[in-house]
Amino acid sequence: MAFEAAVDGFKLMIDAKKEHGGSGTGPRPKPLSMVALAGCTGMDVVSILGKMRVDLEDFSITVEGELTEEHPKLFTRMHIIYQFKGKDLPTDKLQKAIDLSLERYCGVSATYRKAMEITHEIRLL
Repeated sequence: MAFEAAVDGFKLMIDAKKEHGGSGTGPRPKPLSMVALAGCTGMDVVSILGKMRVDLEDFSITVEGELTEEHPKLFTRMHIIYQFKGKDLPTDKLQKAIDLSLERYCGVSATYRKAMEITHEIRLL
């Protein structure tokens, strides 16, 4: 059940859970789709905030997904949690950077929006 994938010259192991015949040598494909969303929008947000001269101490993203119960188990929703740390962060600029990413620049979110609801929230740490 384990596969080696090559992406842009990098190798990544993909595997199933042990209860589904896998050996735990890598992540499962569905969680990787949430990683793709986090990476795409995260890179956009960092780039946009840099152009806006917003200084971040730390930034992280968590993506939560809801799956259908029946097979094939599809995502019906993904929720992105943007977590920012810094002094006197301008929340209007944070929201603008997120909106630009999700509505204009992030191809992953544009693709996923055609299949499911995508929501988000901002958390200041």
